[in-house]
Amino acid sequence: MSTLHGRGRVEGLPEWDRCAVMGVVNVTPDSFSDGGRWFDTAKAVKHGIELVAHGADLVDVGGESTRPGAPRVDEDEELRRVIPVVRGLAAEGVTVSVDTMRARVAEQSLAAGAVLVNDVSGGLADPAMVPVVAAADVPFVVMHWRGFSERMNSLAVYADVVSEVVSELRARVEAVVEGGIAPERVIVDPGLGFAKQADHDLALVARLDRLHELGRPLLVAASRKRFLGRVLAGPGSEPPPARERDAATAAISALTAQQGAWAVRVHEVRATADAVRVARAVEGAV
Repeated sequence: MSTLHGRGRVEGLPEWDRCAVMGVVNVTPDSFSDGGRWFDTAKAVKHGIELVAHGADLVDVGGESTRPGAPRVDEDEELRRVIPVVRGLAAEGVTVSVDTMRARVAEQSLAAGAVLVNDVSGGLADPAMVPVVAAADVPFVVMHWRGFSERMNSLAVYADVVSEVVSELRARVEAVVEGGIAPERVIVDPGLGFAKQADHDLALVARLDRLHELGRPLLVAASRKRFLGRVLAGPGSEPPPARERDAATAAISALTAQQGAWAVRVHEVRATADAVRVARAVEGAV
């Protein structure tokens, strides 16, 4: 348990005694952080297994970049990228999540061995998503989302970002539960970097206690994101490349773990796995 909040348990997933670490496998040529590195089934499966060896508790497989401005990928192409990787990792005993906004991709991924659906749109992008997840009776991540990547930057307008994100997430959680997804299988994600500027992201991280008002386990996906680059660069300087933000990612992962996050989603697992274990040890000493 956190010194600040209970992490909660997600029905259908293992129960960890600390903040879980979700490793990322992007089977894409254009991800903002590692586009093209794992754009091959064998390499992607090998990478996922390595992430587990480095300390990941589960692995999130995605076949469509959601970086700001990214175009949509054809559904058949997304299936071609994702399904063999999900199947390969599940066959190795890895706990697999699928990162998709499409119901058909989610459905086929679950059939291939995935046990969690991580939809950055929270079921808004595809009206068939909630019924598919409800029928499968699996955990579902509801992220705060205001629109597709092509226009997300124009949607980053808030009077009070924390209150508005909490309110919009609450409405979305209620909608997916009304749609048949069991409340004990719902996870929430504040959507750092999605229709948000750096100051919005920092405000949300600082007030994770408000997200806990939703009463559901909290996934935080800050890994290598723009707001970390802005913090590291300082005023008037260029942010470092995404792959040079891993130390900052580990730092913010420890901070969010200490605030009761259920899991953190990261690209480079080893440092973050160490960081959340240290955070847990400090909690246990209080």
